Amino acid sequence: MRDQGGHQARNQGWGRDLAYAGKQILQARFGGGHFASVASHAERWRCFATWAKAEAGVRDLRQVTPELVGQYAEVIKGQGRAVSTIQNRLSSINVILSYAREGRWNPVSPRALAGAARSAVRTEVPAALDLDAVATAQTALRDAGLVRAAAVLGLARAFGMRSEEAVKANLDRLAKEAERQQAINILDGTKGGRTLPRWVAVTALGRQALDAALAARPPGSANLLRVDETYQGWRQGELRAGRRLLKAVGLRGYHDARAAFACERYHALSSHPAPVVAGGQRAADREADSKAREVIAVELGHGRTDVVAAYIGSAR
Repeated sequence: MRDQGGHQARNQGWGRDLAYAGKQILQARFGGGHFASVASHAERWRCFATWAKAEAGVRDLRQVTPELVGQYAEVIKGQGRAVSTIQNRLSSINVILSYAREGRWNPVSPRALAGAARSAVRTEVPAALDLDAVATAQTALRDAGLVRAAAVLGLARAFGMRSEEAVKANLDRLAKEAERQQAINILDGTKGGRTLPRWVAVTALGRQALDAALAARPPGSANLLRVDETYQGWRQGELRAGRRLLKAVGLRGYHDARAAFACERYHALSSHPAPVVAGGQRAADREADSKAREVIAVELGHGRTDVVAAYIGSAR
């Protein structure tokens, strides 16, 4: 909560510590929700705040200038960070300062300061395309007592769900839709609270994933969260533990399963393997490729075909 004193107070009233102030600003900016976005932005801001305090003596939001952010960009570039990492860190600084200064912050250009264009084209075949690898990972998760994390992985692979969508999904509603319409509408936990219809067909794999999720559901809950549990608590607990285990068994994370879903859908829609699977080359003709990307964009909840390249590879 913002202290009295507003713009004249230290950190403009958001707290005495720069890193803490940034987190408070994010919680206000996102209305107490969007836990994944808040956590990501907060961690990036913490890195900046730590550097600003130690290297530039800056302890107050009012002392942060575009020039200071430019200096920070040069430092993290010198550390050999990925372009995407640099751009994300700078974008988070823009988010926090734009809200804190009520639009009076002159945003820096993450792309210009990063010094290169980020690659948004997948070049690595998702390991989760191999269903045996997914089954092995799910067994490992269950053996570790992470039954709900295993269910999330299954839903991501079968329906292309984000982890937040999978854990917040109303499973009874999905089960009814699967039975009546052989498709489910992904509505819960969507990025940015999107409400557009997002129907995804239910395959045999999808039915298995739904059954496993229903079996893993805590008593009295409509979804995979316990009735006394917050998404933030789940994210920092079982979901994070599951992600570490997935990496140990060869999967890069839950998002890898989402990419595998997209690659599989591309094959079904175009009758050709996804470009990333075909060695980075598009085998389908341009029209079939474009139509497949349009469908996949909707099913993934993006709505933009250019984003699909991050899941299935280049359209060239």
